Amino acid sequence: MGAVDNKVAIVTGGARGQGAAQARLLAKNGAAVVITDLRTDEGKAVATGIGSNARFIRHDVTDEGGWQAVIDGAVSAFGHIDILVNNAGVVAFGAVQDTSSAEFERVVQVNMIGAFLGLRAVHPAMQQAGGGSIVNVASIAAVKGARGMAAYGASKWGLRGLARYAAQDFAADRIRVNTILPGLIDTPMTAESAPPGKVERMMAGIPLNRMGTPEEVAELVLFLASDAAAFITGAEISVDGGATA
Repeated sequence: MGAVDNKVAIVTGGARGQGAAQARLLAKNGAAVVITDLRTDEGKAVATGIGSNARFIRHDVTDEGGWQAVIDGAVSAFGHIDILVNNAGVVAFGAVQDTSSAEFERVVQVNMIGAFLGLRAVHPAMQQAGGGSIVNVASIAAVKGARGMAAYGASKWGLRGLARYAAQDFAADRIRVNTILPGLIDTPMTAESAPPGKVERMMAGIPLNRMGTPEEVAELVLFLASDAAAFITGAEISVDGGATA
């Protein structure tokens, strides 16, 4: 028996990196998975690789109407929704004094408001299903300050706070809301966006002395999505090799 047998999951930002690993592991453990992303070719490839219990829907998480299309598509394909992983996100580097208002707003729109729209959109379907599990993917940038990550860090602090309020608001409907806090993870986004020397400096602060893998983050998502975590809501769990210990 899989940990999430007969459950239906939506994973945003599922075309590559952490999201793709989450979608594959949830499917491996019995879930039907709806993968959403703006990267159409990569997203379709992940869904095809998983098989008949996966669908891809092109989706901009900042588009409220797009969220409803995802909810409707998931219910149409698989009948109900039990799991939402708010994984989609963007990273930006820059100090407060060097960050434009447009860039700040863009990052907050994707990382925090996108998740808010997802929480609100999925609530009726999960309520109808009798409950569910929502996992928000924040960052260790949401628990401590760092130079040069003003927009990203602020958006993840906001997401962390939003999840705590949603955990309270959704509890009566048996919908759990938890937050994971990944540290330095070996993903395409890390490789493509980190300024020179940033990864090496972050590595120096990791007691386990290595980057994490998307699959290690996915294992935590799977646990929180499963009934094994039935009494866990409003929690924040780091997966960071000890960086915040």
